[in-house]
Amino acid sequence: MEQYRVGIVGATGMVGQRFISLLQGHPWFKITALAASARSAGKTYAEAVEGRWAFDWPIPEGVRDMVIVDANDIDAMGKQVDFVFCAVDMKKDEIRALEENYAKHEIPVVSNNSACRGVKDVPMVVPELNAAHIEVIETQRKRLGCKKGFIAVKPNCSIQSYVPALTPLMDFEPEKISVCTYQAISGAGKTFKTWPDMVDNVIPYIGGEDEKSEQEPLKIWGKVEDTEEGRVIVNAKAPVISAQCLRVAASDGHMAAVSVSFKNKPTKEEILARWNNFETEAQRLNLPSAPKPFLQYFEDPTRPQTRLDRDFQNGFGVSIGRLREDTIFDYKFVCLSHNTVRGAAGGGILTAELLCAKGYIEHRA
Repeated sequence: MEQYRVGIVGATGMVGQRFISLLQGHPWFKITALAASARSAGKTYAEAVEGRWAFDWPIPEGVRDMVIVDANDIDAMGKQVDFVFCAVDMKKDEIRALEENYAKHEIPVVSNNSACRGVKDVPMVVPELNAAHIEVIETQRKRLGCKKGFIAVKPNCSIQSYVPALTPLMDFEPEKISVCTYQAISGAGKTFKTWPDMVDNVIPYIGGEDEKSEQEPLKIWGKVEDTEEGRVIVNAKAPVISAQCLRVAASDGHMAAVSVSFKNKPTKEEILARWNNFETEAQRLNLPSAPKPFLQYFEDPTRPQTRLDRDFQNGFGVSIGRLREDTIFDYKFVCLSHNTVRGAAGGGILTAELLCAKGYIEHRA
């Protein structure tokens, strides 16, 4: 198949760097443009990230000498790409304006940012869980006045460890969830070299993260409904979620400790069967990045462990362990996902694959 021409807006940041790394050798996508702030525009990519490249492997040769475009120069980007990934560090209102401007210029945007996650006609997608939500794109296009452009977003990285484990259990009607996440420093765009204060440390606060962890799952579990505004996503009203999010001294990998009560309590055997047999739309479509399996469960009570298991299915899979009955809730368990692969750039790439497979992203002239 003809490869799609891909641009990365916010290419110099950690998530942008992860996009670049994951897209090397991708069968569907080829990086043809990189964009960043005005201070990086005009530099080669290697010059722009000198001293800031976050990974042990070298900058890929295909992008080292690529000249960076100003992210606001949408006309220049539009000549080089079929769609863009967006992972910028700006104020939310500025991000939303930027992404909508790309969409209005008929350039689809697959965003890592949170600015548009709460918008009813912007799908917030985990392809294995709620692929049908992309149907609201037509409503969004009418609102923005475009024919081929749109914005799709991926959810917060913290919820992508435990929401995949809960989704196969939704027909048992979970009513109350308590979750504590233990989040790696790469989620803040940092390494131990750039954030030495995190060595041997835990910080019990990540701005806005508790709220995102309590609210965003309800959109993922919501339904596409026809309203006066058009076809939009209506959030689920249950379960009630209480979240606490901590920053811990791990380089990559977000772990979650989950407790849950159900209206119709399943047996432990039923829960394990759901996890072990969970099939997804991403697998059925044979998307290049789709993990097979998506979920794995460990009988070993010492697993999953961040360092050992974050790279399951090349970082696209989710690991679960320690399922047991709880003294306050019905059950408790732990989950682990790779926050910059499944939770950020990789999740964006998988979402783009879904959008291409479903015909929402096309080759531009």
